[in-house]
Amino acid sequence: MSGAVADRIRRLVLCGGGLGLAPFAPGTFGTLGGVVPAVVLGACLDGTPLAMGLAAFAALIFALGCALGGSNKHLFGQDDPGCVVIDEVAGYLVAVAIDASLHGRPGPWTHATAFLVFRAFDVLKLPPARRAEELPGGLGVMADDVVAGVQTAAVLWVLHAVGLP
Repeated sequence: MSGAVADRIRRLVLCGGGLGLAPFAPGTFGTLGGVVPAVVLGACLDGTPLAMGLAAFAALIFALGCALGGSNKHLFGQDDPGCVVIDEVAGYLVAVAIDASLHGRPGPWTHATAFLVFRAFDVLKLPPARRAEELPGGLGVMADDVVAGVQTAAVLWVLHAVGLP
């Protein structure tokens, strides 16, 4: 495979299959790249198998993002350009994987809440997310969104604890 073709494939993967190329709010569109597989897995699995499937998929996306994210400067001219949304996919999947492990299959309201809360945490970069973003290479690209996913799961836990979806 030629270098140019390999670079095109890397760009496509890092941009969430093209979701990150949206003309506005690429991170929001990129997060949908996590919602779709979470809903599909949730239609097929429940309980522990669902939580494990979501966690495995999140880990795969995280590893892929770490491996490829170090080439962002070469591919895009920036370390963490807005079009790179593989991190949003992984972060959202982390949130719903944790939620599924605690509460079973997420319903539509849980997905909607997770989506909105995750986007807020991703944008705000509350500690320790900002610090995680400073890690080198692809790890820094991915880590802040994983932190946002864990923070989202904590909010979902509180909402479930008080009887909200």
